[in-house]
Amino acid sequence: MGIQNFPAALQPIIQQGYLEREFQASLESRIGYRMCADRQEFAVGIGETLTKTRAGLKPSVTTPSAPATNTNLDNGLTPVSFGVEQFTITLNHYAATTDLNIVTSRVGIASQFLLNAAINGEQAARSLDELARNALFNPYFGGNTRVRTTLSSAGPAVSVDDIRGFQMVFVNGVQTTVGASTSMTVTVGSNVYTLVGATADAVNVSTAPNGISGVLTFSASVLVADGTAGNTVMAATASSIMRPNGRSNTLALQSTDVLTMSTLLNAVAQLRLNAVPEIDGVYNCYLDPVSARQLFADNDFRQLFQGATSANQVFKKGMINDFLGLRFIPTTEAYVQAHPTISGAVIRRPIVVGQGALIEGDFAGMANADVAPDDSLISLVDGIAMVTREPIDRLQQIIAQSWYWIGGFCAPSDTTTSPTTIPTATNAAYKRAVMCEHIG
Repeated sequence: MGIQNFPAALQPIIQQGYLEREFQASLESRIGYRMCADRQEFAVGIGETLTKTRAGLKPSVTTPSAPATNTNLDNGLTPVSFGVEQFTITLNHYAATTDLNIVTSRVGIASQFLLNAAINGEQAARSLDELARNALFNPYFGGNTRVRTTLSSAGPAVSVDDIRGFQMVFVNGVQTTVGASTSMTVTVGSNVYTLVGATADAVNVSTAPNGISGVLTFSASVLVADGTAGNTVMAATASSIMRPNGRSNTLALQSTDVLTMSTLLNAVAQLRLNAVPEIDGVYNCYLDPVSARQLFADNDFRQLFQGATSANQVFKKGMINDFLGLRFIPTTEAYVQAHPTISGAVIRRPIVVGQGALIEGDFAGMANADVAPDDSLISLVDGIAMVTREPIDRLQQIIAQSWYWIGGFCAPSDTTTSPTTIPTATNAAYKRAVMCEHIG
């Protein structure tokens, strides 16, 4: 479809790409989660799911070889291979459209055309940012939950608020369903149990964002003292979540548990313990304006910059600045959740991320000639296809303005990084981000 098929009034607008704005800009969400993703091109002709393999490290050798064993063809050495792990990116198609009737809109045809394009662009950017946010947060909620219903008597089945992180276990780097032969070590209350199954509820009642309520089944009976509502349930491979005052789960947060510099520095320390690489020299911290306001009120934070407020760029330019090993990026897309039991209290979740915490796979075929012919009005903007279709209705009056994106996001694991290879590393399956929970 060539530009010559469009109404004459629109041709110069499309060709020049310029029009004086006639509409005031609306309020827009502040986005940013997608910017931390490492982008990888998803090649054409390899299916809709791509599995990538990451090689791990081998343990250090600190024991000298014994001369007496340095014999035969193997010189007394036993071959040791490195571990591997896999992560999967699945392609999906996302799109939206709007129509422009050139008859009913002819009074303001030019500005309406560009307004539609601008709103489509904002919708596309915000949609991808929320996809990135969901893909980033889901695994970092994993392995952290609480008992939802108190056991009437000791038994193997415990109802919990969220089963994410308990459904799969890594076997030789491959995610495998938890079972009798692929069990997981889980702490319930004060004791350690062996998890052999996780089943989602028919009706989801989880209070966590995108959570999945369900029942965890263990190989032995759980004590009533451990299976009491509100008790913490944590997998041995649980992602790290930092909370003020040492709170063990979301329900335990109190109204005084606000965000402090100490909480964020603990998150930075956790990332460094796991040798997570930085993003351009620091870690990104995504937080909403209330979290940022609490940080500015923190005594430790204020004392750090006392006497230098007039010169320090942190106060001059707000939170988009690098200090303390962090780059603060305000966003309005952060998860905000009402506290399950405290009326009026809101749970907020800043997240500190390092390089590689998120991977974006963009389908390489979006701009191919068979998808976007040479004379079509399809433009790729930041990996998103913006489409303008000529009027093909009977009266040739309705123009379609659309966008689409083919791709996916995933958060890769780091199970091969363990105390065996990096002494300070944790056992968390996902190590490249640390979530912080507080009341605000």
